[in-house]
Amino acid sequence: DPYGRFSIDPQFGIIHTQKQLDHETQSVILLTVQSQLGNSPVYSSTQVNISVLDINDNPPVFLTKSGKIIISHTLPPGTAIYIAHAEDKDSGLNGVIKYSMASEQSNAFSIDPSFGVVNLTRTVFADKQQEYTLHIEAEDHGNPSLSSLLKLDSLTAKIVVLDINDNSPIFTSSPLSYVMENVKVGFLVHHVVAKDPDEGKNGQVTYHILSGNENKTFDLDKVTGLLSTSLLLDRETQECYNLTIMALDDGIPALSATQILTVVVLDVNDDRPIFLKQFYESAVCENQDPGEFVVKVEAVDRDSGLNSLLQYEILPGSGYGNFRMNSDTGQIVTTISLDRETEETFYIKDISNFTLVIECHDLGKPPRSSTVQIYITVLDENDNSPLFAKDHYQISVREDLEEGSAVMELFASDEDDGLNGEVMYSVIDDTFGAFAIDSVTGSVVTTQILDRETKSVYAFKVVASDCSTHLARSTTVSIVVHIEDVNDNDPVEVVIWIQDVNDNVPKFEQSYYKASVWEGQIPKTDIIQVFATDLDSGLNGETEYSIVSGNENGAFLIDSSRGILATNTILDYENISSYRFVETASSHFLVLLASDRGTPSLNSTATVLITVQDVNDNPPLFNNLEYHIHVKESTAIGSRITEVSANDCDVGANAEITYTISSGNDKGYFRLDGKTGSVDLMKTLDYEDIVKFTLIIQAT
Repeated sequence: DPYGRFSIDPQFGIIHTQKQLDHETQSVILLTVQSQLGNSPVYSSTQVNISVLDINDNPPVFLTKSGKIIISHTLPPGTAIYIAHAEDKDSGLNGVIKYSMASEQSNAFSIDPSFGVVNLTRTVFADKQQEYTLHIEAEDHGNPSLSSLLKLDSLTAKIVVLDINDNSPIFTSSPLSYVMENVKVGFLVHHVVAKDPDEGKNGQVTYHILSGNENKTFDLDKVTGLLSTSLLLDRETQECYNLTIMALDDGIPALSATQILTVVVLDVNDDRPIFLKQFYESAVCENQDPGEFVVKVEAVDRDSGLNSLLQYEILPGSGYGNFRMNSDTGQIVTTISLDRETEETFYIKDISNFTLVIECHDLGKPPRSSTVQIYITVLDENDNSPLFAKDHYQISVREDLEEGSAVMELFASDEDDGLNGEVMYSVIDDTFGAFAIDSVTGSVVTTQILDRETKSVYAFKVVASDCSTHLARSTTVSIVVHIEDVNDNDPVEVVIWIQDVNDNVPKFEQSYYKASVWEGQIPKTDIIQVFATDLDSGLNGETEYSIVSGNENGAFLIDSSRGILATNTILDYENISSYRFVETASSHFLVLLASDRGTPSLNSTATVLITVQDVNDNPPLFNNLEYHIHVKESTAIGSRITEVSANDCDVGANAEITYTISSGNDKGYFRLDGKTGSVDLMKTLDYEDIVKFTLIIQAT
């Protein structure tokens, strides 16, 4: 105890402190105590080990009073930027230090309470502040605790955030711009703007077009970002430009950003409508009700919006009132029932504004227009019967004409067209074998030597029929031929008048007649005239005609006095093709009866075979409306896939069927035999390419 910090009671050996002890100066003191016994002292000694217990009498002390830290603003959160260090001379909990922020100036920093490590809690690149001052406190764990402050003031200790080129430019201008197509070269189209939060050269931005401007249509000022036209624009050539714009800063290394700038070229009404055809041709049947579809015209306009919306109209001209046009669709329909014989052809033709017949104009301001010519043909229907110049003809001829001499020329006109207007002639009454008519020319000629003394007057009818294949029309005219006498007989000296007795049976000129009629004729159409002669006179020689049997369906009727056989209903070839009126005992034959009016009445019968001629009034019908065929993709080319079949109730050429593929075979995978309906494979099939084919086959 060189410092005299302790004293000892010499009698009792109690050790006392004489001075204040300091644990931090010496925490353990080893004292040697000596004892003496008697007058002749006997000495002994021992050691006393004294531990000086610590009390919290020392605050934490920082070793440095200031600091300056320079950091990059790109440091990530959690980065240690500084270590604060303080010391406490106490021991135990009294010497354990806890660090904390004395004041919160920014939430960007935190401190580890045990080790004094200052960490970033977030990035500071977005802060406007570039310098921070932190106050850090060190506090021990004694009771009561002691603390000490370390102040990092703005003069001596700062956290300085340095800028680096870590930000790419950011576009703030719109990625979409509009420009009219008729602007001049040099017109300002758009202002490209990009911001860079870095400072100095790191934040200086230049602009460049990377792609989309291959034709050099636009020019971009790299400093100002002003985009202007360098060529004339045409929306109809290109209505949209997608320019890839790059914004590049001046840092090292440089950073960039790109933007797709869409420049939409707005339309100006600079294109007129164009019709899809240079002219239109169409046909419409006569006698159709008003509203019959004629033709649809169509035009296109390369402009857009209202500039491309089209309106159609028929402008005044010859016959234009017979038609009406839908102004929106371009569809033309009739306003009246047309008559081909009155007006066969209508021209709808344009010349110029308001003098054109058809005009198409757009809705632009001002509008643009164009015109087109339409040629419309009115198709014929068999609505006119052949017409003779007279209702009847009377002529006189000499009885000494040679056989085959022409006695008259008949002519009937028919205003219809084609077969509907082609006229054929025939005799329907009995000429007693004296006359015949050329079916084409209408020339009436003698077929035998005439004899006035045998027969002086011939009366018969001629029918003029057109050649329509559907509901043919006909007209009948009466012909009276007077035979002029030629002095070819010697005088007769004795005249004996013999009174008649009904002793002669009416006798048909022919025992068997053949006639034909087109199916579909209207009732009361004359077919043939039969004649029976009775050599008796008066009532004994008057002949009446009737159908005895075989006409149970009432298909025909006969004029009882003239013997003209005519239709009573519309005949259908497909139901029955032949009707017979016969004199045989066969049960399926029909009988015509000629009877006189004598008492008792005498009669005879004759056979008439009437053939109903076919009209092409039945379309072909497929045996199946749908054919479902499964075929392997490995089927060889040329293999037969299937065979379609259709039937036609008509006959002859009307029933000859031709097969065609109307759709579904664009790539030519199949071939159809037009006569047999056989479908063959022409290309290799691939299930992975095409799973199903739908062929539309037409039978005509």
